[in-house]
Amino acid sequence: MAEKVVIIGSGPSGLAAAIYAARASLNPLMVEGEFTQENWDMGRPPLGQLMITTEVENYPGFPAGNMAAYLDSAISKERRGMMSDHGGHGVSGPELMELMRQQAVNFGTRIVSEDVTEIALSQHPFKLKTSGGKSIEALSVIIATGARANYLGLDSEKTFKNRGVSACAVCDGGLPRFRNKPLVVVGGGDSAMEEASYLTKTASKVYIVHRRDSFRASKIMAQRVIENPKVEVKWNSVVDEVLGDDASGVTGVRLRNANDPNKKETVECTGYFAAIGHTPNTDFLKGQLKTNEKGYLVWTTPQRTNTSIEGVFAAGDVADDYYRQAITAAGTGCMAALDAERWLAAKGFE
Repeated sequence: MAEKVVIIGSGPSGLAAAIYAARASLNPLMVEGEFTQENWDMGRPPLGQLMITTEVENYPGFPAGNMAAYLDSAISKERRGMMSDHGGHGVSGPELMELMRQQAVNFGTRIVSEDVTEIALSQHPFKLKTSGGKSIEALSVIIATGARANYLGLDSEKTFKNRGVSACAVCDGGLPRFRNKPLVVVGGGDSAMEEASYLTKTASKVYIVHRRDSFRASKIMAQRVIENPKVEVKWNSVVDEVLGDDASGVTGVRLRNANDPNKKETVECTGYFAAIGHTPNTDFLKGQLKTNEKGYLVWTTPQRTNTSIEGVFAAGDVADDYYRQAITAAGTGCMAALDAERWLAAKGFE
């Protein structure tokens, strides 16, 4: 028997969709992803990007308080036993995601901890296969697989991820380790300009590292950044290594001149922000849905989460190349569940 709605992905968008779909008595099935080292290394862990984030200060509803006691009361003992208290003054990324997951389960969401390896959208019901060999039929599908940040691929980036290495200034820039400290932004496009501009509000100084002698960004954005007294551009430079130690995390960045590999310099900083784009997690779709020039899924109906195939909806960062925040992802997850519910009702599937 075909599932009424299958949700692929389990970040804020997928879990919000699951909560709304479950409360609408759609009995949703979520394929949350497989807990493999490959998924973690690729930046696409189950429960989304917040699983590789420390403190979350900008998600409403989690001010300072006794989070450990609340987690003990809200999360199942089995899941709680796998968590470690982060000791922060708000909520951590993994804690927030576990709370969302538990809320979805409480309302009846069924969860499969596997990856979707194949999906056929040319027929209805849609057909899916998972990494564990399951075959699933679905009357509607919500794609909520997110997008992963691009990094240079340095081992030192991995070493200090969440200890000074980030790919989201809006998410992390206000944290204590970055506030009133020198920071490095890598990139030369509009994203890098946006990240650098945002960080100048709280950092003592922002270094932009770019491998060329001019930015790819729009002229007005580039000019605004260059003229900011807190910004210093390191032209014709590439990151050779992120420097740091176990006690302090990131302490600096070693740069190499793009034209003269023997010419190097060290920039002291407490934060390293990669601003070289994101890659939406759509490989498994094999081009069956319309995307924009960056590869993100396209909403084909204004203010709705409909994709180019009827009955398939998209939520979160997989369809958002602009905001990429947990709260906006959760909002579109709600939208996708409501869109799916109304589509199923219109088709007489409820």
